[in-house]
Amino acid sequence: MAKPVKPSTTTAFYVQAVISFAISLVGLAVGILYLPVTTWVRSFLALGLMYVVTSTFTLAKCVRDRQEEATVVSRVDQARLDKLLAEHDPFRTE
Repeated sequence: MAKPVKPSTTTAFYVQAVISFAISLVGLAVGILYLPVTTWVRSFLALGLMYVVTSTFTLAKCVRDRQEEATVVSRVDQARLDKLLAEHDPFRTE
C-alpha cells in the first residue's frame, strides 16, 4: 500500500504568511494610533483589532483540527478496508 502524500507547507509560504500578517497588523495598529479621534474611540478600535486577531487564530486552529480529524478518520477507514481485503479469500467456500 502506498502512503498518502502529506501536503507540507514550504518555508517560503510560511514566511510570506507571517510577514503578511505582521504588516497588516502593524499597519492597522498605526492607522488606529494616528486616527484623529478621542482616546475612547481609539481604545475601542484597538480592542476590536485584538478581538479580530484572537478570533482569527481560534478559527484557524478549528479548521486545522477538523482537517486533521478528517485525515485520521480517512486513514482508519483505509486500514479497515485493507484488512478486509487482506483477509478475503475469493476461493474459500462456506
